[in-house]
Amino acid sequence: MQAAVPGPSAAPDGPAGPSSPLEATHRAAGATMTDFAGWQMPLRFAGDLAEHRAVRERAGLFDLSHMAQLEVTGPEAAAALDGALVSAASRLRVGRARYTMITAIDGGILDDLIVYRLDEHEFLVIANAANRLTVLDELTNRSEGRQVAVVDRTPHRALIAIQGPAAAGVLAPLIDADLSALKYYASVSASFDAHVPTLVARTGYTGEDGFELAVPAAAATDVWARLLDAGAEAGVQACGLASRDSLRLEAGMPLYGQELTAALTPFEVGLGRVVHLDHEFLGRDALAERSEHPTGTRLIGLRGDGRRAARAGSEVLAAGSVIGAVTSGVLSPTLGHPVAMALVTAADQDTVAVGQVLDVDVRGRFQQMTVTELPFYRRPATT
Repeated sequence: MQAAVPGPSAAPDGPAGPSSPLEATHRAAGATMTDFAGWQMPLRFAGDLAEHRAVRERAGLFDLSHMAQLEVTGPEAAAALDGALVSAASRLRVGRARYTMITAIDGGILDDLIVYRLDEHEFLVIANAANRLTVLDELTNRSEGRQVAVVDRTPHRALIAIQGPAAAGVLAPLIDADLSALKYYASVSASFDAHVPTLVARTGYTGEDGFELAVPAAAATDVWARLLDAGAEAGVQACGLASRDSLRLEAGMPLYGQELTAALTPFEVGLGRVVHLDHEFLGRDALAERSEHPTGTRLIGLRGDGRRAARAGSEVLAAGSVIGAVTSGVLSPTLGHPVAMALVTAADQDTVAVGQVLDVDVRGRFQQMTVTELPFYRRPATT
C-alpha cells in the first residue's frame, strides 16, 4: 500500500520536500536517500538483498513516516466513513482494523487504505503518501454536514514498522501490552519503553508477521534506536523502501500507482471482496454495475524461469497478441526465480487461467512465464 519505489535522489543534499523525523538518523547511518512522493526517505541501507533476507529470516525495521495518518473523530465518524469508503467502518469492533479503499463516483480507485477503529467515535485512516491530500480532501468533503472532524496528524507523528519472524520477540519486552493476545489486523494503545505513547498494530506490508508503531514525531529517533539496539542480537536490520517493494511483491500485495489506479476498480484487481455493496457509499452504483458486468481485465501472477526479471511495462502476449502489461516484477530473492504481477484483458478467461503459459517481452526478448496463483510467497505456519 504505497506508491511505486523510485530511484535514488540525484541530489540528496538539495532542496527537499517533507521529511521524516528520522531523516538525519538515516543519513548518519549511510542510507541511500530518495525523493518519494515529495518526501526524503531511505531507499536502502546495507543493500536490497540483505535487507530483504533479514525480514524473511529475522526482522527488519522500516521508517514509514511518509504514510498519511488521518484522524476521523466525532459522534458521526462511523457513518461518515461508511459513506466515504467501499467497506462499512461501522462494522469494525473497537481495536480492529480493515484494509479498504476510497473510490471516485465511477468506481475508480483513489487510494487503498487501512482503517483502525480506536474507540467508538475515533478512527485512524492510513493512506499512501502520494495520495495524502486527495484522501484528506475527499474524507473532509464526504463528511460535510456531519458531526465529524478530519485532522491530518502526519506532520506530528512517525510510523515505524518491525517485520519478520523475530519481530514479536524483539518488541514484546519494550511494550506494556500483551502482543501474544494481539490478533492480525488489530491494534492497542500502549507505552513504548515505559514512556512513549504508542499505537501498536499487528499489520504490515511484507508478508511476514510484524507490527507498525505510530509514535509522536519527537520520540521517533529514540524509538528507532531502541528497537535496533534491542534487536541487535536477533539480527534486526534497518531496511529501505526497495526491499519493502520486493517483499510486498512476493506476498502478492498491490501497490498504488502500479497495480491500483483511478482507471481501475477493485474488481479488476481481484479485490472485490473489500467492497460491501450492502451499504451506501460514493461509487457504489458504478461498482455494483461492474460486479455484474466484468470488463475482462484482471490482475494475474506470473512465474518465470532463469534469472531475467520482467519489469513494469513489459508487454504480455498470448498467441502472439498483446493482452496486457506487467505492473510489477522482480527476481524473487526468496524463491530464486522471476515473479511478476500483470494486468491483462482477455475475452476468454481460460487464456489467463492458472497454469497457462504466456509470453512476456523482457527487454526485447520473449520469455515464457506461467500464470500462477497469488501470493507467490506465504510465510511458514507457526506451531
